[in-house]
Amino acid sequence: MLNVGHAVLHLTLRVQHERAYLRQRTVPCLACLRKAKHMRKYWRIISVYSIIHFLVDFACAFLMFRRISQSQDWYVCVLLYNFCAFAMQLPIGVVADRLNRNYLVAAAGCVLVAAGYGLAWAPVAAAIVIGLGNGLFHIGGGVDVLNISMNTAPKSGSNIAPKYGSNIAPLGVFVSPGAFGVYFGTLLGRGDAPAGIPNLIVLLSAAAIVIAAAIIIAAARRAWPGSYIQNAVFSPEARRSALIAAACLFIVVCLRSYAGLAINFPWKSAGYWGLALVCATVFGKAAGGFLSDRFGTMRTATVSLGIAAALFLLPQYPASGIAAVLLFNMSMPITLWGVAELFPGAKGFSFGLLTFALFLGFLPIHLGAGRPPFWFFTPLAAASLILLCAGLRKAKGSLIK
Repeated sequence: MLNVGHAVLHLTLRVQHERAYLRQRTVPCLACLRKAKHMRKYWRIISVYSIIHFLVDFACAFLMFRRISQSQDWYVCVLLYNFCAFAMQLPIGVVADRLNRNYLVAAAGCVLVAAGYGLAWAPVAAAIVIGLGNGLFHIGGGVDVLNISMNTAPKSGSNIAPKYGSNIAPLGVFVSPGAFGVYFGTLLGRGDAPAGIPNLIVLLSAAAIVIAAAIIIAAARRAWPGSYIQNAVFSPEARRSALIAAACLFIVVCLRSYAGLAINFPWKSAGYWGLALVCATVFGKAAGGFLSDRFGTMRTATVSLGIAAALFLLPQYPASGIAAVLLFNMSMPITLWGVAELFPGAKGFSFGLLTFALFLGFLPIHLGAGRPPFWFFTPLAAASLILLCAGLRKAKGSLIK
């Protein structure tokens, strides 16, 4: 009887233990369902912003090359457009952080881009207006996506978290379509299309951008207040180690911007290789976010930039050049995520800081600096790797979780 009693007690305790285990396993699963439900809403917002990102960049590039390029002030217009579209995102980002109405900022940008089409007869004014519109959209959409990305990143080590507790993929998806927009807008803007087609594209572009503004407002209003994530309380303060990390990431973006404009493969204009390079840029930025969530930012940066540095030594082969460009662009969402984590109370400022770095990288080429030899891009990629790893390492010791 004593043995039977021990057996019953042992069986009872085992059943209770299994029930407790199943109860613990059920909670994360329910949390996964709730998280998945919210993320579906967020991905709809991200998709809207990504598509409109393509439209905005397409409309700007098309107007620049179809109408404004015919002006005698073309050189000045290009400089003013890039200053307004990239450098001005820094002060616009500070205003957006305080305003806390990112969807209105993005919609206002769309309206300005559409208005720029009505100023095509005044090239300098049109370049300034569409540049400011481009900057407003990027800040409004970028901060909204940053809010989604950072507020839905699970804590590292939780049962429902990715391996490294980050959520960088939305950033990669948002920033990537712009390259397609610039490429196709430039292609059609420079092309010798029949006389009626450019006018039709002008009207359709302006109409599409205005409709995009309405879609942004409607989508955000629909999400408000249930799933729309508001800005954090504005606070640009950071520790000294965070400032050093931000400086490292800032230089990485300067180098990537310069490399993207300076590199000119000899086979680029043959066949469809030019489009293949643009695809490498787009998919590289998108892949960088997903791979960082899966393998971690440090590992993704090390592997991608390390291999890119080696592949830049083989510029005569299209396959190696395309692979190098794809891998080199994987760092884009990583740097954006890193700086935003350093300044969690100033995401608009963080976004604008890196676009200001893009503008600085554009200046040497625009001001007539010669293109470096191809071997130069290998040490440039290696320097980017060192600075990016140093910035991420210092960031982890300051504010990044």
